Amino acid sequence: MQRYAVLFFVVAASLFHPDAARADLTAFLGANTNAPSRTLQGFAAGLSLLVLGMEFEYTNTSADDTAVAPGLKTGMFNLLLQTPFGVSGLQFYGTIGAGLYRETGNGSQETNGGTNTGGGVKVTLAGPLRLRLDYRVFALRGSPQQERQYRFYAGLNMGF
Repeated sequence: MQRYAVLFFVVAASLFHPDAARADLTAFLGANTNAPSRTLQGFAAGLSLLVLGMEFEYTNTSADDTAVAPGLKTGMFNLLLQTPFGVSGLQFYGTIGAGLYRETGNGSQETNGGTNTGGGVKVTLAGPLRLRLDYRVFALRGSPQQERQYRFYAGLNMGF
């Protein structure tokens, strides 16, 4: 019986043994879709093992003083659950994370923690170059002007 258990774990480990870790970088532009909508820019750097990954993401949403909408900077660490390979050039993922934010504008500043959830798709363009489309919902702690932030972006993703 013990021999079968060892054999089972050896076979399971060989079947689920991930390829070498893969890293990627993404530069993106998008919109914070809260009213009024504002543009954002940022980058993400990630590392993944087959279906599980992690990334750091920085985003800077511009302020709109005429519409009394504050600027927002976020730095989030995220876990990703993704399809292990692309299907017809599409690799889908879901994400959850936490980090810090700083909101400035209208004569005030708020720095605190926050969380985010979302998902998206990486679309193969050529070789390691992909288009990344992402949607996130942020929950900001403390006293931000808006506790929920909604964001959509498109970016170029380079895997290596």
